[in-house]
Amino acid sequence: MGKFVIKKTNTGVKFDLKATNGQVVASSQVYKSDATCKNGIASVQKNAPVAEIEDQTVEGFATLKNPKFELYADKAGEFRFRLKATNGQIVATGEGYKTHANCVKGIESVKKNAPEAEIVEE
Repeated sequence: MGKFVIKKTNTGVKFDLKATNGQVVASSQVYKSDATCKNGIASVQKNAPVAEIEDQTVEGFATLKNPKFELYADKAGEFRFRLKATNGQIVATGEGYKTHANCVKGIESVKKNAPEAEIVEE
């Protein structure tokens, strides 16, 4: 089972979602407080399982309603994703992946791990 790890930063608090193997599969923005960070985690837990994938690497892709995972290519040519909540806010982002298939696996890992992930603070 995955886990959300809450960490203090110089400017606030953020979380990483780690898969069962310990790999970070998604990260948050920096929040001002523990409470808002935990609200972000709750949003990922609620939205990730039901979010569809909007593949923006495909020409003429269909724009989906939120919540959704946006899969896109960055300037370096790597594939990335961001999870948008129902309100359109980005609540989690993935790392850069060399292949489209691995980015999709990252999204699937978030969908699988987020709902039941325990929350731990470092």
